[in-house]
Amino acid sequence: MATTQKCVHQGCGKIYTDATEKCEYHPGPPIFHEGQKGWKCCKPRVLTFDEFMCIPPCTTGTHSTTDMPPPVEERPKEDDASLAKKIDALTTRTPPRLPIQPAQSIPTPPPPAPETDDDDASLDIPDGSTCRRRTCGQRYNKGSSREGEACVHHPGVPIFHEGSKGYSCCKRRVLEFDQFMKIEGCKTKDKHLFIGSGKKKEEEKTGSAGEEVLSTVRHDFYQTATTVIAAFFLKKINKESATVEFLEKQLVLDLVTSDSPPKRYSADVPLYGQIDTAKSSYKILGTKLEVTLVKADGASWPVLRGDEALTGEIYQVGRAGMAQ
Repeated sequence: MATTQKCVHQGCGKIYTDATEKCEYHPGPPIFHEGQKGWKCCKPRVLTFDEFMCIPPCTTGTHSTTDMPPPVEERPKEDDASLAKKIDALTTRTPPRLPIQPAQSIPTPPPPAPETDDDDASLDIPDGSTCRRRTCGQRYNKGSSREGEACVHHPGVPIFHEGSKGYSCCKRRVLEFDQFMKIEGCKTKDKHLFIGSGKKKEEEKTGSAGEEVLSTVRHDFYQTATTVIAAFFLKKINKESATVEFLEKQLVLDLVTSDSPPKRYSADVPLYGQIDTAKSSYKILGTKLEVTLVKADGASWPVLRGDEALTGEIYQVGRAGMAQ
């Protein structure tokens, strides 16, 4: 009887019995830098951890149980003197910013409908589909019984902070990326989630009224002692229909372009820190949306989004009083 083994290659992780079976994997270490995530061995870079886990393998070979993955590659931290010099250089050449007029009152867009936590029984599940819950990894076998199945997963989001790695839903923290990938789920459901309602992917492809729906846009930010100035890069935003809502630790965006057909970017953006919603404002430029977030506590933000990996760096902190 053939021995069952699990491949340790990154991006594969399959259970196999045939040692000559084709294996698709990433030979390089994962790279997390300035909010972007990817693999050293190939070019795709994404913003969220779920997108990172979906980057297709770039190398084909054979399975292995001994070739352990290389460690995660992270940018080395700079000493205080070097960081202070960079901050001085940035603030010296940054011109004073003109006061921004308070934003007008914006109607609150309706919240997105929550996606179901169960598969739609009327839809066909493709054979080999993988459970969509984090770290479960169970594949659907057409024709097999689903009675008694257990979905062990993490309902929370990944958290990388000062070298430690874990999930927001449980307390376990590890240092190495391959150890993080092996953290067993902390919650169990009696059914897997392979396709959900089946509506989400269809809406992402077509949108409404023939719109092209964008799941992500490039963003950047810098900060002063009292504000965070963030840019979301999207050309030809329609000023009349755009809505931007400021919540305590979240931005709610609904941006439609004047292209034909139009592009639409709708997102709930979690923020790293709390903001003063009454004083925060925004303006729409030819190539981007720029928001000025007034900090509620004056603390430094190492990242813009609350779901981004922390790099330990502080970006473009200006001298107090340079930006109003």
